[in-house]
Amino acid sequence: MADELEFIEQGLQRSQIDEFFAEELARAGYGGMELAPTPMGMQIVLKAEKPGMVIGKGGKNIRKITTQLEERFDLEDPQIDVQEVDEPDLNAQIVADRLANALERGWYFRKAGHTTIDRIMEAGALGAEIVLSGKVTGNRGRVEKFNRGYIKHNGEPAEEIVDHGKGVAVMKLGTIGVNVKIIPPNAELPDDFEIQEEADIEDLVVDEEESAEELEELLEGEGDDEEVADADEETETSEASDAAAEELVEEAVEAEEAEVATDEDVEEELDELAAEVEDEEFEDVDSEAEETAEELLEEMEDDESEEGEE
Repeated sequence: MADELEFIEQGLQRSQIDEFFAEELARAGYGGMELAPTPMGMQIVLKAEKPGMVIGKGGKNIRKITTQLEERFDLEDPQIDVQEVDEPDLNAQIVADRLANALERGWYFRKAGHTTIDRIMEAGALGAEIVLSGKVTGNRGRVEKFNRGYIKHNGEPAEEIVDHGKGVAVMKLGTIGVNVKIIPPNAELPDDFEIQEEADIEDLVVDEEESAEELEELLEGEGDDEEVADADEETETSEASDAAAEELVEEAVEAEEAEVATDEDVEEELDELAAEVEDEEFEDVDSEAEETAEELLEEMEDDESEEGEE
């Protein structure tokens, strides 16, 4: 919101400065202004029909305006550059102020409108439009338009190319708003075109044979491109198949190695089991032999004892 408020404040300040110049420089033929912030201060370019009246005797008037700008609008070091309007009839703001003054002096609106727009077109404008809105002839407000030539109403050309000017005529019955739009001469519009009258037709006519040859060359070029693309696809597919085959071979080798490893493990386990079985058998045989030997010794002792008794 801070940026939006800043834009609103800048626009409000610009409109207030414009109104201030219109009031102060009405007699000098005020034709608009341009503001350009610079590191050195605010650069203001004034357009006026009579720049001498803006500057004043010895620069007195311009110093007064600079002081008022600093006090009223809080501008830091405003630098004013006054430029003379070359053709006042092509400046929309000057034309609007003139028309408003003519209406206040009692000119009939229709005569004033037609006279003003004719002067604009005679000055070389490509198009112009004058709109008068308000209580023109009676108590009821209405809108009157005067058009000449070509005018743009919307889009970027309407903002960048068309010159706008507004004025107000204070009448006994009420106020009349004056809106002026002018397209200056030599304006480059996006829908302009030129007719080359001295152009050589032979250079512009296309030869059918040449066009047919060019078409065949293009088709051949497309065919070559397709063959190259097919060859590239074949090489890619062959490379992909070779890679897949190599992967399969590697997987088979790994599987065989795993099988060999498992066979060796099984043999080692079998040997360990056989050794354990043999150890258990030898232990059983030794215990049985000891038992039989003890039994034989006991029998021999019994026999000897019986013989001695006899």
